[in-house]
Amino acid sequence: MPGITREEVAHLARLARLELRDEELDHFAGQLDDIIGAVARVSEVADQDVPPTSHPLPLTNVMRADEVRPSLTPEQALSGAPAQEQQRFKVPQILGED
Repeated sequence: MPGITREEVAHLARLARLELRDEELDHFAGQLDDIIGAVARVSEVADQDVPPTSHPLPLTNVMRADEVRPSLTPEQALSGAPAQEQQRFKVPQILGED
């Protein structure tokens, strides 16, 4: 597999609107070549009997049942509020909307 050329790095830099010096083009060409080689090695490891996954370990959500339980009354919840209106916390307006 041929390596990444300076011209290809310069083209990518132009697409990304990056200004690179000549020594950076050479440096990044080598780095991009190493990255492409690493990705190629990973794809060699993947086999037909290994299903694609998003995580190496299975994930499950642990959720409790949604049950109605005793809770605070509106009066209890608002008892420590500095200001309240229509059984709601009253706070200063910040968005300039009614």
